[in-house]
Amino acid sequence: MMLNKLLNIKYPIIQGAMANIATAEFAATVSNAGGLGVIGTGGMTVDKARDQIRLCKSLTDKPFGVNVMMMNPNTPDMIAMICEEKVALVTLGAGNPGVYMEMLKNSGAKVFPVVPSVALAIRLERSGADGLIVEGTEAGGHVGEQTTMSLVPQVVKAVNIPVVAAGGIADGRGFNAALSLGACGVQVGTCLLVADECPIHENYKQAVINAKDTDTVVTGRSMNSPVRILKNNMSREYLKLEKEAGSREELEKLTLGALRRAVFDGDIKMGSVMMGQIAGLVSERKTVKEILDDMIISAKAEIVNLNNKLEEI
Repeated sequence: MMLNKLLNIKYPIIQGAMANIATAEFAATVSNAGGLGVIGTGGMTVDKARDQIRLCKSLTDKPFGVNVMMMNPNTPDMIAMICEEKVALVTLGAGNPGVYMEMLKNSGAKVFPVVPSVALAIRLERSGADGLIVEGTEAGGHVGEQTTMSLVPQVVKAVNIPVVAAGGIADGRGFNAALSLGACGVQVGTCLLVADECPIHENYKQAVINAKDTDTVVTGRSMNSPVRILKNNMSREYLKLEKEAGSREELEKLTLGALRRAVFDGDIKMGSVMMGQIAGLVSERKTVKEILDDMIISAKAEIVNLNNKLEEI
Protein backbone atom coordinates (compact mmCIF):
# COMPACT_ATOMS: atom_id res chain seq x y z
CA MET A 1 0.00 0.00 0.00
CA MET A 2 1.28 3.48 -0.87
CA LEU A 3 1.99 5.85 1.99
CA ASN A 4 -0.70 8.33 0.98
CA LYS A 5 -3.36 5.61 1.30
CA LEU A 6 -1.94 4.41 4.59
CA LEU A 7 -1.94 7.89 6.15
CA ASN A 8 -4.93 9.37 4.31
CA ILE A 9 -2.93 12.16 2.67
CA LYS A 10 -2.74 13.38 -0.94
CA TYR A 11 0.90 12.63 -1.71
CA PRO A 12 3.17 9.90 -0.26
CA ILE A 13 5.63 12.52 0.98
CA ILE A 14 6.70 13.17 4.59
CA GLN A 15 8.43 16.39 5.61
CA GLY A 16 11.65 15.79 7.49
CA ALA A 17 11.69 16.82 11.15
CA MET A 18 14.42 19.43 10.83
CA ALA A 19 15.39 20.83 14.23
CA ASN A 20 14.42 24.49 14.81
CA ILE A 21 12.75 24.45 11.38
CA ALA A 22 9.93 21.91 11.63
CA THR A 23 7.52 24.19 13.47
CA ALA A 24 3.76 23.84 13.81
CA GLU A 25 3.21 26.48 11.16
CA PHE A 26 5.54 24.80 8.68
CA ALA A 27 4.13 21.33 9.35
CA ALA A 28 0.60 22.64 8.81
CA THR A 29 1.66 24.23 5.52
CA VAL A 30 3.09 20.92 4.30
CA SER A 31 -0.03 19.01 5.35
CA ASN A 32 -2.28 21.55 3.68
CA ALA A 33 -0.20 21.20 0.50
CA GLY A 34 -0.80 17.45 0.35
CA GLY A 35 2.17 15.96 2.20
CA LEU A 36 2.51 14.97 5.83
CA GLY A 37 3.93 17.80 7.90
CA VAL A 38 6.00 16.87 10.94
CA ILE A 39 6.73 18.90 14.07
CA GLY A 40 10.30 18.42 15.29
CA THR A 41 10.35 18.39 19.10
CA GLY A 42 14.13 18.28 19.43
CA GLY A 43 15.17 21.01 21.82
CA MET A 44 11.58 21.63 22.98
CA THR A 45 10.16 21.24 26.45
CA VAL A 46 7.11 19.03 26.81
CA ASP A 47 4.90 22.07 27.31
CA LYS A 48 6.31 23.79 24.23
CA ALA A 49 5.76 20.67 22.15
CA ARG A 50 2.18 20.39 23.38
CA ASP A 51 1.54 24.01 22.40
CA GLN A 52 3.00 23.32 18.95
CA ILE A 53 0.78 20.27 18.42
CA ARG A 54 -2.32 22.21 19.41
CA LEU A 55 -1.31 25.12 17.19
CA CYS A 56 -0.86 22.76 14.25
CA LYS A 57 -4.34 21.33 14.86
CA SER A 58 -5.73 24.85 14.63
CA LEU A 59 -3.95 25.48 11.30
CA THR A 60 -4.87 22.30 9.42
CA ASP A 61 -7.58 19.69 9.38
CA LYS A 62 -5.20 17.29 7.64
CA PRO A 63 -3.07 14.59 9.32
CA PHE A 64 0.36 15.61 10.62
CA GLY A 65 3.13 13.96 12.58
CA VAL A 66 5.51 14.59 15.46
CA ASN A 67 9.16 13.60 15.71
CA VAL A 68 10.94 12.67 18.94
CA MET A 69 14.70 12.44 19.35
CA MET A 70 15.25 9.57 21.76
CA MET A 71 18.36 11.22 23.25
CA ASN A 72 16.11 13.92 24.73
CA PRO A 73 16.09 13.43 28.54
CA ASN A 74 12.40 14.33 28.54
CA THR A 75 11.51 11.48 26.17
CA PRO A 76 9.20 9.54 28.57
CA ASP A 77 7.14 12.65 29.34
CA MET A 78 7.22 13.73 25.68
CA ILE A 79 5.87 10.37 24.55
CA ALA A 80 3.12 10.43 27.19
CA MET A 81 2.07 13.92 26.07
CA ILE A 82 2.02 12.93 22.39
CA CYS A 83 -0.22 9.98 23.23
CA GLU A 84 -2.61 12.33 25.01
CA GLU A 85 -2.71 14.70 22.03
CA LYS A 86 -3.36 11.89 19.51
CA VAL A 87 -1.42 12.67 16.35
CA ALA A 88 -1.51 10.71 13.10
CA LEU A 89 2.15 9.68 12.90
CA VAL A 90 5.11 9.61 15.26
CA THR A 91 8.64 9.38 13.88
CA LEU A 92 11.52 8.60 16.22
CA GLY A 93 15.27 8.75 15.83
CA ALA A 94 18.61 8.62 17.68
CA GLY A 95 17.81 5.52 19.69
CA ASN A 96 15.65 2.43 20.03
CA PRO A 97 12.01 3.40 20.70
CA GLY A 98 10.81 -0.17 21.25
CA VAL A 99 9.83 0.47 24.85
CA TYR A 100 7.33 3.15 23.77
CA MET A 101 5.85 1.31 20.80
CA GLU A 102 2.79 -0.17 22.49
CA MET A 103 1.89 3.09 24.22
CA LEU A 104 2.10 5.07 21.00
CA LYS A 105 0.11 2.57 18.96
CA ASN A 106 -2.58 2.39 21.64
CA SER A 107 -3.02 6.15 21.24
CA GLY A 108 -3.95 5.60 17.59
CA ALA A 109 -0.68 6.88 16.11
CA LYS A 110 1.23 5.16 13.34
CA VAL A 111 4.84 4.68 14.47
CA PHE A 112 7.63 5.07 11.89
CA PRO A 113 11.13 5.02 13.43
CA VAL A 114 14.06 6.38 11.42
CA VAL A 115 16.62 3.63 10.79
CA PRO A 116 20.17 3.64 9.36
CA SER A 117 20.68 -0.14 9.15
CA VAL A 118 19.01 -3.45 8.34
CA ALA A 119 19.65 -4.83 11.82
CA LEU A 120 17.78 -2.00 13.54
CA ALA A 121 14.98 -2.23 10.98
CA ILE A 122 14.42 -5.90 11.80
CA ARG A 123 14.50 -5.22 15.53
CA LEU A 124 11.95 -2.42 15.28
CA GLU A 125 9.63 -4.47 13.10
CA ARG A 126 9.65 -7.08 15.86
CA SER A 127 8.89 -4.33 18.38
CA GLY A 128 5.72 -3.43 16.48
CA ALA A 129 6.67 -0.51 14.23
CA ASP A 130 3.99 0.27 11.62
CA GLY A 131 6.63 1.33 9.11
CA LEU A 132 10.19 2.56 8.80
CA ILE A 133 11.89 5.67 7.49
CA VAL A 134 15.11 4.40 5.96
CA GLU A 135 17.58 7.25 5.71
CA GLY A 136 20.79 7.23 3.73
CA THR A 137 23.93 9.18 4.44
CA GLU A 138 23.11 11.64 1.63
CA ALA A 139 20.64 13.35 3.96
CA GLY A 140 21.31 16.57 5.80
CA GLY A 141 21.69 16.64 9.59
CA HIS A 142 22.30 13.46 11.58
CA VAL A 143 23.22 10.61 9.25
CA GLY A 144 24.36 7.00 9.16
CA GLU A 145 26.99 5.37 6.96
CA GLN A 146 25.04 3.66 4.17
CA THR A 147 23.61 5.27 1.06
CA THR A 148 19.90 5.41 0.31
CA MET A 149 20.44 3.44 -2.91
CA SER A 150 22.03 0.51 -1.10
CA LEU A 151 20.14 0.61 2.20
CA VAL A 152 16.51 0.93 1.10
CA PRO A 153 16.28 -2.27 -1.00
CA GLN A 154 18.09 -4.26 1.69
CA VAL A 155 15.62 -3.13 4.34
CA VAL A 156 12.68 -3.75 1.99
CA LYS A 157 13.95 -7.31 1.51
CA ALA A 158 14.41 -7.85 5.25
CA VAL A 159 11.06 -6.60 6.62
CA ASN A 160 7.37 -6.93 5.86
CA ILE A 161 6.22 -3.45 6.86
CA PRO A 162 6.08 -0.23 4.76
CA VAL A 163 9.38 1.50 4.05
CA VAL A 164 9.78 5.22 3.39
CA ALA A 165 12.99 6.28 1.66
CA ALA A 166 14.89 9.36 2.82
CA GLY A 167 18.13 11.02 1.82
CA GLY A 168 19.03 12.44 -1.60
CA ILE A 169 15.47 12.92 -2.87
CA ALA A 170 14.42 16.30 -4.27
CA ASP A 171 12.49 15.76 -7.49
CA GLY A 172 10.40 13.32 -9.49
CA ARG A 173 13.40 11.26 -10.54
CA GLY A 174 14.41 10.69 -6.93
CA PHE A 175 10.81 9.92 -6.03
CA ASN A 176 10.58 7.29 -8.77
CA ALA A 177 13.93 5.82 -7.77
CA ALA A 178 12.66 5.38 -4.21
CA LEU A 179 9.58 3.55 -5.44
CA SER A 180 11.73 1.35 -7.68
CA LEU A 181 13.79 0.38 -4.65
CA GLY A 182 10.63 -0.82 -2.92
CA ALA A 183 9.64 2.21 -0.86
CA CYS A 184 5.98 3.21 -0.48
CA GLY A 185 6.82 6.90 -0.20
CA VAL A 186 9.58 9.38 0.57
CA GLN A 187 10.72 11.77 3.27
CA VAL A 188 12.28 15.04 2.09
CA GLY A 189 13.96 17.94 3.81
CA THR A 190 16.59 19.81 1.80
CA CYS A 191 14.25 20.65 -1.09
CA LEU A 192 11.82 22.20 1.41
CA LEU A 193 14.45 24.51 2.90
CA VAL A 194 14.03 26.92 -0.01
CA ALA A 195 10.24 27.04 0.28
CA ASP A 196 8.81 30.52 0.72
CA GLU A 197 7.11 29.36 3.90
CA CYS A 198 10.19 27.70 5.42
CA PRO A 199 11.06 29.59 8.65
CA ILE A 200 14.81 29.95 8.09
CA HIS A 201 16.94 33.01 7.41
CA GLU A 202 17.25 34.14 3.79
CA ASN A 203 21.01 33.57 3.97
CA TYR A 204 20.35 29.90 4.74
CA LYS A 205 17.96 29.55 1.79
CA GLN A 206 20.43 31.19 -0.54
CA ALA A 207 23.21 28.91 0.71
CA VAL A 208 21.11 25.90 -0.32
CA ILE A 209 20.42 27.40 -3.74
CA ASN A 210 24.11 28.22 -4.23
CA ALA A 211 25.35 24.81 -3.06
CA LYS A 212 27.06 22.44 -5.48
CA ASP A 213 27.21 18.66 -5.29
CA THR A 214 30.47 18.72 -3.30
CA ASP A 215 29.57 21.51 -0.89
CA THR A 216 28.55 19.41 2.12
CA VAL A 217 30.67 17.47 4.59
CA VAL A 218 30.05 15.12 7.51
CA THR A 219 31.36 16.23 10.88
CA GLY A 220 31.35 14.37 14.18
CA ARG A 221 32.27 10.88 13.03
CA SER A 222 34.97 10.63 15.70
CA MET A 223 32.36 11.51 18.33
CA ASN A 224 29.91 8.89 17.03
CA SER A 225 27.55 11.71 16.09
CA PRO A 226 27.90 12.28 12.33
CA VAL A 227 26.12 15.35 10.96
CA ARG A 228 26.04 16.50 7.32
CA ILE A 229 26.35 20.27 6.95
CA LEU A 230 27.55 22.92 4.51
CA LYS A 231 31.31 23.29 4.15
CA ASN A 232 32.10 26.58 5.89
CA ASN A 233 34.48 28.06 8.44
CA MET A 234 32.85 26.21 11.32
CA SER A 235 32.93 22.81 9.63
CA ARG A 236 36.56 23.26 8.59
CA GLU A 237 37.55 24.20 12.14
CA TYR A 238 35.56 21.27 13.53
CA LEU A 239 37.19 18.77 11.16
CA LYS A 240 40.63 20.18 11.97
CA LEU A 241 39.96 19.62 15.68
CA GLU A 242 38.70 16.11 14.98
CA LYS A 243 41.86 15.30 13.02
CA GLU A 244 43.97 16.59 15.89
CA ALA A 245 41.95 14.47 18.34
CA GLY A 246 40.46 17.51 20.01
CA SER A 247 38.49 16.99 23.21
CA ARG A 248 34.73 16.53 23.26
CA GLU A 249 34.48 19.80 25.19
CA GLU A 250 36.31 21.71 22.45
CA LEU A 251 34.11 20.23 19.75
CA GLU A 252 30.87 20.81 21.64
CA LYS A 253 31.87 24.40 22.35
CA LEU A 254 32.35 24.99 18.64
CA THR A 255 28.88 23.67 17.76
CA LEU A 256 27.00 25.09 20.73
CA GLY A 257 24.10 27.11 19.31
CA ALA A 258 25.50 26.73 15.78
CA LEU A 259 22.25 25.48 14.26
CA ARG A 260 20.26 28.33 15.76
CA ARG A 261 22.84 30.80 14.43
CA ALA A 262 22.28 29.42 10.94
CA VAL A 263 18.48 29.16 11.12
CA PHE A 264 17.66 32.42 12.88
CA ASP A 265 20.68 34.70 12.39
CA GLY A 266 21.67 33.58 8.91
CA ASP A 267 25.26 32.92 9.96
CA ILE A 268 26.45 30.70 7.12
CA LYS A 269 30.12 30.98 8.08
CA MET A 270 30.09 29.78 11.69
CA GLY A 271 26.58 28.32 11.81
CA SER A 272 25.64 24.67 11.39
CA VAL A 273 23.99 24.92 7.97
CA MET A 274 22.44 21.49 7.65
CA MET A 275 21.56 20.30 4.15
CA GLY A 276 21.80 17.10 2.13
CA GLN A 277 24.00 16.27 -0.83
CA ILE A 278 21.01 16.83 -3.11
CA ALA A 279 21.26 20.57 -2.43
CA GLY A 280 23.15 20.88 -5.71
CA LEU A 281 19.87 20.07 -7.46
CA VAL A 282 17.81 22.63 -5.52
CA SER A 283 18.15 25.84 -7.48
CA GLU A 284 15.06 28.01 -7.07
CA ARG A 285 12.55 29.35 -4.58
CA LYS A 286 9.03 27.92 -4.66
CA THR A 287 6.08 27.53 -2.36
CA VAL A 288 5.67 24.27 -0.46
CA LYS A 289 2.69 23.41 -2.65
CA GLU A 290 4.71 23.99 -5.82
CA ILE A 291 7.54 21.79 -4.54
CA LEU A 292 5.24 18.88 -3.71
CA ASP A 293 3.08 19.25 -6.83
CA ASP A 294 6.15 19.49 -9.07
CA MET A 295 7.68 16.36 -7.53
CA ILE A 296 4.64 14.24 -8.35
CA ILE A 297 3.95 15.82 -11.75
CA SER A 298 7.56 15.32 -12.83
CA ALA A 299 7.58 11.78 -11.41
CA LYS A 300 4.66 10.84 -13.63
CA ALA A 301 6.28 12.47 -16.66
CA GLU A 302 9.57 10.69 -16.00
CA ILE A 303 7.79 7.33 -15.98
CA VAL A 304 6.92 7.89 -19.64
CA ASN A 305 10.57 8.61 -20.43
CA LEU A 306 11.65 5.54 -18.47
CA ASN A 307 9.23 3.29 -20.30
CA ASN A 308 10.54 4.60 -23.61
CA LYS A 309 14.09 3.75 -22.55
CA LEU A 310 13.08 0.27 -21.41
CA GLU A 311 11.50 -0.39 -24.79
CA GLU A 312 14.92 0.11 -26.38
CA ILE A 313 16.39 -2.80 -24.46
